[in-house]
Amino acid sequence: MSALTGAGLGRGAGDAPPIETAGDVTSFVKCDQTTGLKTLQLMVENVHCGGCVSKIERALAAEPDVQSGRLNLTTRRLTIEWTGPSSRANSLTAKVEALGYPVVPFDPEALAIADSRHERELLKAMAVAGFAASNVMLLAVSIWAGHFSGMGDATRTFMHWVQALIVLPAIAYAGRPFFRSAMTALRSGTTNMDVPISLAVILAPAMSLFETIRHGDHAYFDSAIMLLFFLLIGRYLDSRARGVARSAVERLLALRAAAVTLLLPDGRTKSVRPEMLEAGQSVLVAAGERIGVDGTVKSGRSEIDTSAITGETVPAATGPGARVFAGTVNLQAPLEITVRAVGEGTLLAEIVELMELAEQKRGRFVALADRIARAYAPLVHTLALGTFLGWWLIMGAAWQTALLYAIAVLIITCPCALGLAVPAVQVIASGRLMVRGILLKSATALERLAEVDIVVFDKTGTLTTGDIVLASSPDDPERLALAAGIARNSRHPLARSLVRAAPEAPVVRGVEERPGLGLAWPTDQGEVRLGRREWALETAIPDAVADEATGGPELWLAEPGKAPQQFVFADQPRADAAATIRKLRGRGLEVQLLSGDRPGPVEALAKLVGIETWRAGCRPDDKVEHLRSLAAQGRRVMMVGDGLNDAPALAAAHVSMSPSSAVDISQTAADAVFQGRHLAPVITAIDTALATRRLVKQNLAMSFGYNMLTVPIAVLGFVTPLIAAIAMSASSLVVVGNALRLNWAKEPAG
Repeated sequence: MSALTGAGLGRGAGDAPPIETAGDVTSFVKCDQTTGLKTLQLMVENVHCGGCVSKIERALAAEPDVQSGRLNLTTRRLTIEWTGPSSRANSLTAKVEALGYPVVPFDPEALAIADSRHERELLKAMAVAGFAASNVMLLAVSIWAGHFSGMGDATRTFMHWVQALIVLPAIAYAGRPFFRSAMTALRSGTTNMDVPISLAVILAPAMSLFETIRHGDHAYFDSAIMLLFFLLIGRYLDSRARGVARSAVERLLALRAAAVTLLLPDGRTKSVRPEMLEAGQSVLVAAGERIGVDGTVKSGRSEIDTSAITGETVPAATGPGARVFAGTVNLQAPLEITVRAVGEGTLLAEIVELMELAEQKRGRFVALADRIARAYAPLVHTLALGTFLGWWLIMGAAWQTALLYAIAVLIITCPCALGLAVPAVQVIASGRLMVRGILLKSATALERLAEVDIVVFDKTGTLTTGDIVLASSPDDPERLALAAGIARNSRHPLARSLVRAAPEAPVVRGVEERPGLGLAWPTDQGEVRLGRREWALETAIPDAVADEATGGPELWLAEPGKAPQQFVFADQPRADAAATIRKLRGRGLEVQLLSGDRPGPVEALAKLVGIETWRAGCRPDDKVEHLRSLAAQGRRVMMVGDGLNDAPALAAAHVSMSPSSAVDISQTAADAVFQGRHLAPVITAIDTALATRRLVKQNLAMSFGYNMLTVPIAVLGFVTPLIAAIAMSASSLVVVGNALRLNWAKEPAG
């Protein structure tokens, strides 16, 4: 198996030595003892597009013993599953490398280092190409002007040589990322997208150098270096975008505990890594410590921050027999937990896998212009070759003349207008949305926003503000003051909300906090309790009639000799939530609500904002499964969410948005992030996307119309390369001018 060379990793001068692959990867194979299925995870190099992913996956699917071969374009992680001996891993790895894609066993740290090197090289190459392009363009303007002002042949040739001295070394250096990738593919007997790119980047300056040597009128050094400069910009932005998407998974992985405290049979404890544990063992989790395993509480009572799983900000009480999950935080008191699952078997690992699978799906989504260009480019190259052969072999023209006509065809059919048809509108649309507080994070987000037919909202922090407030106050202000004074002794979110409702209430001294239950204040008359319903009502007057439980967040105050007092809390909806839902439905879009909260609060909010279809108690995998079922029905789902538990659903949806108040992971997973405390940006984004789609279609139609008109003229030899360049530029200006109409569009009515 070949080494993963520094070239493959994008190593520049002065970088660290290349990472070498091990010849035998069988030691990295994992075996499922139940099914006998073997699994190997590899990191793949030279993967740039969905075509690379398809090529590798098709090759693996052709192997009869391979059950699954999935490559994630974002993380470049290739997961292979097969039946048979572990030694089969070496031949499968060799098959991938034979396609021109070097591999190493998957290591997130090595991936980060490799990507950092690659981005540094792209940045250096982009700087060199940009510097050369800016200087060559100054000379090109003078040469163009000279064609109309009588510039002498000697002067023009001299300026062409100066251009060559600038451009040729710059292309040799800045084109390395494309040249190396193309050579790797060609050596393996295949092609990739960098092969035609390299051909174009080499052919243009070669033809220009030939023209300069023979004192020709036209050279295209400026076009060659500008082409390379823009290609490098696109490749660098693509690399950065993939790094941002990958960081969502990395942040989720950061929620894993680095070590856990194993309780040995003799009572001693030992600190071990979570993956070293086995089901049935016991671990101790101190207050404030992150839980490192999925398990069941064996002893102890506490409250757990489950926001990573449910997305709810109110901690959940836990006690013996309750399920707990890796990634959550024990807030109040020590717990002894019986291990049920560790490592890749935990719910947190499942969320990470859901994220990666969703990113893999989205990474294959190709923009409309790219899909057209895949069929367009071969046609253009065939046409140029036909022009050359026709004029040389049939018409009897000199090969130089025939090549000049072929170059003119390549230039006039250069898909600049086609390439600008989508990006020009997207750039203007992105700027329009940015000034309205909406940041687009995906190049294809606008295209997918325009296709939405159903919008799915999360509840807490999305439809609501995420601020828990006291919804009902007792008639007796002294009881509110007493409850607030007791609550000052706790950091619980409901206690903090109660304090905000009565900020002047003095603190009550001598209060004890009972983990998972509430607060107790001993008095001469008996114990005053503030906390959970069942616990607080133990001291209530037997005949007192307590209010019914609301199903939402609540606290109960129980005083000796008095009827218990209920305090109900609510998460307030955003001010324009109901209006936004109404506008979405007015545009023919279906609206649904998915939440990890309990049915009572979810139903109440759904009725308040006008949502008919809702589901409560949803875990991250439940949300993803629901979105998949909608997609299977042919629906194009837009997901709007903000919590850790929403990240897989945001990634799995057709398109997604997240408020700026969301956690970093959700913002990273979403296609767009909006500012402010209102939901109106959801409407703005969809309306802008629809207008963008209309302009894109117009631009594509004009681009094809231009080619249908100019290509026959170029093939017949009536167009010089200079005229072809002017016509190509004019078509690009027309496309950009049409895209600018988006800025003149009026805001759509609500």
